[in-house]
Amino acid sequence: MDFSELHRKLIAAARKDAPSDKVPLSFEKRIMAHLGRGPILDDSAAWANALWRALAPCATIMVLLIAWSVFVGQANAPVTDLGQDFDNTVLAAVGQDQPVDTTW
Repeated sequence: MDFSELHRKLIAAARKDAPSDKVPLSFEKRIMAHLGRGPILDDSAAWANALWRALAPCATIMVLLIAWSVFVGQANAPVTDLGQDFDNTVLAAVGQDQPVDTTW
């Protein structure tokens, strides 16, 4: 198909059919009414949607990291009593002879 010939025929047909000067009643009001009906964007809904989509990958990564830390931690670390270590850390300042600062 020759595009130049098709273009020439379409332009000739368009020139024969002149557009009307009459505009339908309330045409501009109908157009303006359609322009105002855009979707209202809700920022909180967009954030909620994004957070719900991120839930599954984050939960998967969390479970994999927990499993990795448990398996690697059991293989490499010696067995210690974490409760005793915690008590020693929290109560470390109690046994020291330091004056109590009551200014604050």
